Amino acid sequence: MIKRVNRIAIELPMPKHGDMKAAAAVQDLMGGKFGEMSTLNNYMFQSFNFRDRKNFKPFYDIIASITAEEFGHVELVATAINLLSYGNTFPGDPDIAPLQNGKHSNYPLHFTATAQTAYPGDAMGRPWNGEYVNNSGNLVSDLLANYLLEIGARTHKMRVYEMTDHPVAREMIGYLLVRGGTHIIAYAKALEVATGVEVGKMLPVPDLSNNKFDHAKKFMDQGLYNVLYTWGEKEYLDMKQIWKGPNPETGEPLIVIDGMPKGAPPPDLPAVPEEFAPGIDRDDYERILKRLKSNM
Repeated sequence: MIKRVNRIAIELPMPKHGDMKAAAAVQDLMGGKFGEMSTLNNYMFQSFNFRDRKNFKPFYDIIASITAEEFGHVELVATAINLLSYGNTFPGDPDIAPLQNGKHSNYPLHFTATAQTAYPGDAMGRPWNGEYVNNSGNLVSDLLANYLLEIGARTHKMRVYEMTDHPVAREMIGYLLVRGGTHIIAYAKALEVATGVEVGKMLPVPDLSNNKFDHAKKFMDQGLYNVLYTWGEKEYLDMKQIWKGPNPETGEPLIVIDGMPKGAPPPDLPAVPEEFAPGIDRDDYERILKRLKSNM
């Protein structure tokens, strides 16, 4: 089971105005081949289906820990898309076309299907595909697939970072560059233990330090490049048998934290009456409030 905590991984700035084209680009970090839905579902199904867990538990613990974190990464990307969609339309009578800006968007689905919120698809509007999941059952094969998946995800994040200077997108990407880089190292170390091959000598891929990105550097300075989490479940502490020694890029010691990130409160998205979302007027709200109080 996965316990839901009503916080997001980091605080994202509330923008004065969104950027619908940036929201469209960030969608690839959600539902593209190398998006967060792919990392989540790869590791989630590998953890569900892990064979001989008793004998290979440190490897299972690594995959299970990263699975839990990836759930939060999907939520963080969705939150960024939602904030990037803020203020792109205006309330008004249908005849004045209050959604007219949707005509100029690269992503009409944000205006027609989701009331200007995240969609489980890529930057072209294609739904996320379960064929992106690699779960062969072979430990080394799956670890290698995960390693390459995280490298692909890092590459895509770097490119989207270079596509937009919107502070919401860059704050989110800066954090995920650091945490994704951590996961690359985790799978590299797991492969090294499983095969004896020093995969960490290949890092970083692409060959560019996270410190080159202003919105990533502060998370590097916080040491977030060196930690994995148990999420408060002590049975996952066996990952310490793999997640140990120096970080191959920074030389700093790797740490397992018996807990979870502090996180931040999620933003409360305002109503968008021109999208009929949530579609509850003031009179309806008062009636709902009375019914809620009558059940207390």
